Amino acid sequence: MPHLAHLLHLADSALPTGSFAYSYGLESSLTFGLVRTETEFRSYLYSFLQQAVGFELPFITSASDLAEAELANLFTEYDAQLLTPALHQASLTQGKNWLKLLTTFYSEVGLAELGRELARQQLPAHFVPLFGLSLTKTGFALADIQATYLHLALRDQLSAAIRLGFMGPMAGHRLQHDFYEIFESLLDSADIRPYTEASRCTLLLDVAQIFHDDLYSRLFQN
Repeated sequence: MPHLAHLLHLADSALPTGSFAYSYGLESSLTFGLVRTETEFRSYLYSFLQQAVGFELPFITSASDLAEAELANLFTEYDAQLLTPALHQASLTQGKNWLKLLTTFYSEVGLAELGRELARQQLPAHFVPLFGLSLTKTGFALADIQATYLHLALRDQLSAAIRLGFMGPMAGHRLQHDFYEIFESLLDSADIRPYTEASRCTLLLDVAQIFHDDLYSRLFQN
């Protein structure tokens, strides 16, 4: 099994996968007044992580142990549930970048062949199922893969909040520290279902994501 340092590298914010290119609805939520205070932001983050456990983690978990013949259904099902154009495109871009990077890091585990097979079947190479599948092939334990995904989701949201000027770096990182206990509790108590039972549970977050393309984005103005 790869050393923890390898996983820390893959979770590094400097890794050029495009994870910072889209705030997953946070910028829209701030712009339209759905999130106005730190208390509301805490509630927003909790809902965001709940949806990650209920929707993304079932795909990540299923991708880690499905037979090759079943993967086509998993990728097409995930594609069908991404109804927001900006989120759909961001997922494909991040998935492409992620698989390219891991192929160069771990050439011995057959990720190049995986990429060619996805292309041959014209399957949408979305980041979430690729995250679970590629890290399993690389040799990481499922519990570590699940926790790392939630870490990435939480970190990217707080990074976006800091870059948007909603909170300062110290406050943001303190909140990130506090939320680790929360997402560990979510993982411990969650009944991780198969991807066929995955569900999106935050209607307002989905609505905010829909309007993302209409914003004059401030994320990269600094």
